[in-house]
Amino acid sequence: MLTIRSLSKRYGDIVALDDASFDVRPGRIVGFLGPNGAGKTTAMRCIFGLVRPGAGEISWNAQPVEHQHRLRFGYMPEERGLYPKMRVGEQLAYFGFLSGLSRSQAQQAADHWLSTLGLSDRARSRLDELSHGNQQRVQLATALVHKPELLVLDEPLAGLDPLGIEAMSALLVEQSQKGVAILFSSHQLDLVEDICEDVVIIDRGRVVLDGEVDRLRAETGKIRLEVAIDGEGWTPRFDGLIEIGRGHRHASFLADRGVRIEEILEKATTEGNVTSLSYGPPHLSDLFREAVGR
Repeated sequence: MLTIRSLSKRYGDIVALDDASFDVRPGRIVGFLGPNGAGKTTAMRCIFGLVRPGAGEISWNAQPVEHQHRLRFGYMPEERGLYPKMRVGEQLAYFGFLSGLSRSQAQQAADHWLSTLGLSDRARSRLDELSHGNQQRVQLATALVHKPELLVLDEPLAGLDPLGIEAMSALLVEQSQKGVAILFSSHQLDLVEDICEDVVIIDRGRVVLDGEVDRLRAETGKIRLEVAIDGEGWTPRFDGLIEIGRGHRHASFLADRGVRIEEILEKATTEGNVTSLSYGPPHLSDLFREAVGR
């Protein structure tokens, strides 16, 4: 298990991390969320020794993280770190070798991941000859080539098309089912909600929400309500309702759990033809908005 305790980091007057603590357990996918500049990338870089924290501890299975542990970690940085002129297959084998595999093991692992990610026919292509989506796949393969016990992925799905997102999401779920601990950041909260069991939300360097997604949604004391009349968003006049969004054909609200849905429906039917009315636990985006206070 990756354990981060009381991690702090300053850049002059800028506080990047402020007493941040959280865990990443084996076999779990943890969504690491926060506004731009919240401290996510700094925390990830601290795990790999690329940034030295001002205070705090990072441990793996109750031992301080050292070089030998990092050889068992996989990292996909937001600013991609591969060699653009190097051939893809050679590059994967090279990074596998750097992570402790023998040359033959590294080549076998490279061939495996090229096949798994549908890139076997591009093994001899230079990285800069690939599309953005395929470069993303190569970067992920580099993080996976040595069978890591921990995966740390900084915006791994940015810029991918829906099919690419679906394929990579399925791969992350598969890795977690094999016992890999996964920490990844993303601004695509609907995706995080679909595949993550745990979430850590950080804002201004501090962890403001941490726990299992389902439990956090159940503990809010709120419900999410979406309603439309005659195909248009409608605003019901009831105490305890806060509008949080308006789409093309509906309006969305957060409501206290005590609100009577029957009364809202009854009122709506007097206003026009109710084309949709749904309610349920808050979305992860609602938790995020509430946690960061904006």
